Amino acid sequence: MNQDIAEGKWKQLKGQIKEKWADLTDDDIDYAQANNERFIGVIQERYGLAKDEAKKQFEELKKKVS
Repeated sequence: MNQDIAEGKWKQLKGQIKEKWADLTDDDIDYAQANNERFIGVIQERYGLAKDEAKKQFEELKKKVS
């Protein structure tokens, strides 16, 4: 059951990510599931954000689906 919950939350988070950062590819977004820091780097690079700002925005999205 926990895996089902985790998968459901991941799908919600992925949808939120696509909504917020529409220019990201599915591969980019898959980094979020595998490695948050690497994904934050992708956000920084694509959107010209400072690391702290990219991390803050990502953490806010994660809180929404928690």
